[in-house]
Amino acid sequence: MEFHKHILILFLIGFLSFPALSQDKDLSWEELSATYEFPAWYTEARFGIWVHWGAQTEPMQGGGWYARHMYMEDVKHEKWGRNAYAFHNKTYGHPSEIGYKDVLNEWKADKLDTDALVSYFKSVGAKYFVALANHHDHFDNFNSTYHPWNSVNLGPKRDIIREFEQSSKKYNMRFGVSSHDDRFLGWWEPAFGADTSGPYKGVPYDGHMTIEDGKSKWWEGLDPADLYGLPPAQRTPEYIEGVKKNWKLRHTELVTKYDLDYLWFDGYNFPYGDYGKAVSTTYFNKKRESNGKIDAVLAGKFSSEPTTVKDIERGGASEILAFPWQGITTLRTWFYKEDEGDLDYRHSTRTVIETLADYNSKNGNLVLNVELLRDGTIPTTQKLILDDVGAWIRLNSEAVYASKPWKVYGDNLDSYLKVLENSAIGEADLEALKKQKSEEHFNERTLSSPAYGKDEVRYTTNGDVLYMFVLNPAEGQIELPTLGLKSQQKPGKITAIEMIGSNQKIEFKQDNTKLVLTVPANRPNNLTTVFRIKGVL
Repeated sequence: MEFHKHILILFLIGFLSFPALSQDKDLSWEELSATYEFPAWYTEARFGIWVHWGAQTEPMQGGGWYARHMYMEDVKHEKWGRNAYAFHNKTYGHPSEIGYKDVLNEWKADKLDTDALVSYFKSVGAKYFVALANHHDHFDNFNSTYHPWNSVNLGPKRDIIREFEQSSKKYNMRFGVSSHDDRFLGWWEPAFGADTSGPYKGVPYDGHMTIEDGKSKWWEGLDPADLYGLPPAQRTPEYIEGVKKNWKLRHTELVTKYDLDYLWFDGYNFPYGDYGKAVSTTYFNKKRESNGKIDAVLAGKFSSEPTTVKDIERGGASEILAFPWQGITTLRTWFYKEDEGDLDYRHSTRTVIETLADYNSKNGNLVLNVELLRDGTIPTTQKLILDDVGAWIRLNSEAVYASKPWKVYGDNLDSYLKVLENSAIGEADLEALKKQKSEEHFNERTLSSPAYGKDEVRYTTNGDVLYMFVLNPAEGQIELPTLGLKSQQKPGKITAIEMIGSNQKIEFKQDNTKLVLTVPANRPNNLTTVFRIKGVL
């Protein structure tokens, strides 16, 4: 009897420990994907803030691809970098002697206060925060064991990602990073060129420098080839394979040494194919083993990976999507610059809020980039916009956070196109606007876009309440056909309509064909106005 009791105890110990043992076993990407569910923290967040910020912010002019364009006398179609070459020569010196490696050393980020930034971003309504781990310039903003050109070894001499990670945890913000590094070899090719005319004609740029050239210089011991890559003629298949393996080592360290809730790859599909897939697998396995579930997000412009969040650059979905997605944009340009002619803002408080409402109504999140100055602080004009965005989100938070789409995302759609059809706009321009709307990437509406009509709305739901965002409100009546009792959406009979932020009575009438609602003159602000509608759901 005693023997059988011991056997039973051993069996129970083995049985109970089996899940723990199996949990320790790393799963393949396919196995992880089979049970993955998008975490609630992400699908309910609806608004995140990103700082697309690194060493390329150090030069005050030259566009967002400064590191590339400073080596190009003629940027051809890449007009955003047209000032880089002239600015670099004037400010730093000729790129045959003083190149981007030297710009890295100039960047100090001397006023960076990650606590202040993260706490502020939380106060304006962001539910998660994303920092740039590296850009196409192949410089790591973290303490990289496998890449000497990083922010701990030179420049700020700080582990920027670690500091942002710690501040995010301190203020209970989900934290992520973006990686843009897998195209650096082709992106850097201009660094191996030379001037085509003038006193430096034919003199190679510093991409050709070697570790020996650094003797007695500030960068002694660093190899420029580790930053720029080898000269194109020396890039053998074995060398390129080594670059990919190094990328995997660096990014494996990134997802294991730092506690990330969110990983974002810039580009299409997994970086370097199976190498990117292996890093993603390691990332998800680490979260699973640490937390018992994969409460993390992988985002990018993936074409056939249902386990990832679809990323749309400077644009949004044209319909309600069944899966989570995000639209990314920036107020002006990706890296902060002061190029003459490029100082105009693409977005204001108004357009950010309109964009947020539109994306949320289609099951998407808005990720807004804040263009930090080179010292790590927020530009005054951008802070004023963020302050107002934050005030609006705080007022209307119930319609934003944890919201879900309704049966349709809006009513009186394409109102600006209808206005233009009756105006003097050319047919070609009108067709271009229609085409832009139907696309995703780069289809965003900005300050230069025609205004919405006063009756165009977006819908979200939360619990048993329907929220209606009147995008460009004006005093007077508006008609909403989708809320007619016999419309295709089959809404319930409305029992009450309230304007968020006001106690005044809202006049409305619902019949079989439409809802007629009177938008009052006195509203909480001059921005998108949100109404709480009861009885529809």
